[in-house]
Formats: sequence, C-alpha cells, structure tokens
Amino acid sequence: GSNFIAGVFIQTMNKKMSIYDAMMRGLLTPGTALVLLEAQAASGFLTNPVTNEKLSVKEALTAGLIGRDFYEKLLSAEGAVTGYTEPYTGHRISLFQAMKKEFIVKEHAIRLLEAQIATGGIIDPVHCHRVPVEVAYQRGYFDQEMCQFLSNPKNQTRSCFDPNTHENLTYTQLLRRCVPDPDTGLLML
Repeated sequence: GSNFIAGVFIQTMNKKMSIYDAMMRGLLTPGTALVLLEAQAASGFLTNPVTNEKLSVKEALTAGLIGRDFYEKLLSAEGAVTGYTEPYTGHRISLFQAMKKEFIVKEHAIRLLEAQIATGGIIDPVHCHRVPVEVAYQRGYFDQEMCQFLSNPKNQTRSCFDPNTHENLTYTQLLRRCVPDPDTGLLML
C-alpha cells in the first residue's frame, strides 16, 4: 500500500511539507497530525514528502521528521505492521491480539486497522503482505464482530479534521480529497 496521505501542499506558495512540520506551523491540529502520521506508520513507514524518503519511526525521529512528543504513539502504530511483542512470552502477536490482551486501546487499534484498509488492506505481520478484511477474518486475525464492524463504512471513525473545509472526516474521506504530488506521486493534503 502506498496511497496514504504523505504530507501537506500549500498551493499559494507551491510548497510541500511534512505532516509534523504543518502541525508545528499551525496548519494542522495536533490530533489530525497524529492520526495522519499513525496511518503512515500503520501502513509500513513514515514518508518525507519533500525528499520522498521512507523511514521507520526511529529513523524519522533521528531525521527530524517527527518530534519526541509523537514518538511512542507512532512506535505503537508501527506495531500494526511489525506485530507486537507479547511481554510474558516474547511471541510476536497481531494488532487485534494486542487489542484483545489490552496492550493497545481498542479505539486506537480500530483507527490503525481503518488506516490499513484505506491504504490497501489489513497487513499480515507474519507474512508482511496485505489482505482484504474478509481474508484477514478467515485467517483468524480478528473475530467475526470486528470483521463486521470494519466492513461497515458507517462505522468508520471521523478522526480527521480537514483544514480546508473545517469538517471532521474519516481517513478514507480525507484521502479522497488529496492531490498527487506531480514529482513523486505521493498524495498531499
């Protein structure tokens, strides 16, 4: 998956910037910036829209793409791709398993799963590929209740604030409003 929101484009200045930079300049609320960055991390990596670099959360912090204030939350989001380490056994577990064991808050897990669905499908942390919601359910990545919840578009979380229209939208709705960067093809808000 690569169709996530990579950054912000200021048309009047013909300038692109990272989501974190846009937040620091007051163009995005901290809540929206966090949701957008979590969606990137939950899709596999953080992207610098200016250089088109793809970085892990740790690399993004070192490169100044994100700040320490978001680091732990983005590491947690990155676990949606890499899996989570079960603290008692050391086994690698999925996002849903981590949610069931209350290592990650349910609302947060749902937001990460929604971001994965919007950007190409649920990521299998063992085999590192994407699968549709129904296939993820069939493979036991989550239960029937979660499958039905995720399959219903009416249940999507409206956690993204569109700075252009001042509406609260789902990640998918905000994604549809983005424009592709002519240089990189990355989607920009």
